[in-house]
Amino acid sequence: MKPHPPKPSMGVLHLAENSSQFSLIRCEPSAAFRPFIKHYWMIHWDLTGKPAHHQDVVPNPCVNLVVESGKTAIYGVSKSVHSHHLEGSGSVFGIKFKPGGFYPFIKKPLSALTDQSIGTADVLGISPADMEQLILSKQKPEQQVACIEQLLLPCLPPPDQTVNHINQIIDHIIQNPALTTVEQLCEWAHLNKRTLQRMFSQYVGVHPKWVIKLYRLQHAAERMDYRTHEDLLKLSVDLGYYDQSHFIKDFKSIVGKTPEEYMRGTHSPKQG
Repeated sequence: MKPHPPKPSMGVLHLAENSSQFSLIRCEPSAAFRPFIKHYWMIHWDLTGKPAHHQDVVPNPCVNLVVESGKTAIYGVSKSVHSHHLEGSGSVFGIKFKPGGFYPFIKKPLSALTDQSIGTADVLGISPADMEQLILSKQKPEQQVACIEQLLLPCLPPPDQTVNHINQIIDHIIQNPALTTVEQLCEWAHLNKRTLQRMFSQYVGVHPKWVIKLYRLQHAAERMDYRTHEDLLKLSVDLGYYDQSHFIKDFKSIVGKTPEEYMRGTHSPKQG
């Protein structure tokens, strides 16, 4: 259960330039939890005597269980960029479930949890305050992981092959940024459109069309972060956009800024 450094972004915007503001560690789950959990994540910061930091994170098709003082809950898929306010010092522990990986725990359509949250007691039988005391009192990531897995073990469902299938489909989307339509995805997955949409609504909480758009735009933001692509017109064409205004609109809907604002590292006027 060795901690490993984060990958280039995985949705954390401007990660390279903001890494001095906080530390981010991700740990893999043990074998019993791998069918459901993508990774555990821990954030620590100490900004004592320094300005507060706002860290933007783009959406992802995953449920997260977040353990943070006074804010502990299970959060469904968010369809818009959200900002984390960091000030003083503190820490957060989280579980990032695989796409579809939380459905076997509740057996209810995840579409009802999109842009919503539920309490830990509803699913795990432990109050947020008790969970905070148990997890945040541990100093080492491996201790936190061992503690949360002990809490989750009595609720652990049997593996669900649909979760595996959904993750294969999403891996295909991630690895093929030129993929632009649900019809292309259906052809690759050998599923009709209605079946695919119903599967995603039940297990993931969002439609496959949104997931395709999400990863195309997240891929674009990552290339801008690492300055591997300065020509926005060419970037939009590379991602399958032949109307740049459509690219700008979609990018802002996911990232919260226009591509030009993002490359400058500035917020749009509406966001302040």
